[in-house]
Amino acid sequence: MMKKTVLAASLALLTSIPAQADTLLGLYIGGQMWANNAKGSFGEGEIDQSVFNFEDEYQGSFYVAFEHPIPLIPNAKIASTTLDTVGGTTLTSSFTFNGQTYTANTDLDTTLEASYIDYTLYYELFDNDLLTFDFGITGRDLDSYIHVIEPATKIDSDLSASGIIPMVYLSTIVGLPFTGFNFFAEGNFISYDDQTVYDVQAGVSYELLDNLAVDLDLTLGYRTVKLELNDLDDFYSDLTFDGVFVGAILHF
Repeated sequence: MMKKTVLAASLALLTSIPAQADTLLGLYIGGQMWANNAKGSFGEGEIDQSVFNFEDEYQGSFYVAFEHPIPLIPNAKIASTTLDTVGGTTLTSSFTFNGQTYTANTDLDTTLEASYIDYTLYYELFDNDLLTFDFGITGRDLDSYIHVIEPATKIDSDLSASGIIPMVYLSTIVGLPFTGFNFFAEGNFISYDDQTVYDVQAGVSYELLDNLAVDLDLTLGYRTVKLELNDLDDFYSDLTFDGVFVGAILHF
């Protein structure tokens, strides 16, 4: 709830900038609908992790970004992503989660609720119609809740995990002159101490509207999120979410 309040307040602040400042300042509001497939495993401690069969889901993601011409002061971007899914498995070996042990050949169901807000500060190295290149740092504020239950006995266990993950941010756009089309790629990533976390996407955009008041781009692409976590609040995971997305970006 606190994260949603912070994001809403940031959006309200950015949209309150007077229109006459648009020639010097830039406000971007973007969103996408993502049809993703989740796969992987999770567990507790240095143990064998059981692979769960997760259902495909449609997830939402959106962001606001504020750019300015002041040298040395970075631009700012806030992005929100939700990763919720359910799944199940039949254990091939014993599985322990948050102190509860389930024996081999047990059927388990699981609910995974995860979301994160990325707070990014970045600089523009290039910014023209042919090439845009941004680089910066991101603080990923991750919240997750995992519930495991054995349907036959109703024995269950759950775990909440949260933390801030520092990441590198890169983004590029390559324009195709006189067509309205652009190729784009964007990513946050980090890898250290047996942990690998990344969120990368690439695709094509089409400039549907371009005037002095507002620009509107439609996007189509492919996105992959990797959460290989080693002891985040006693949570261990090797999860991947990937799939096609469609979206839109408004630029004021």
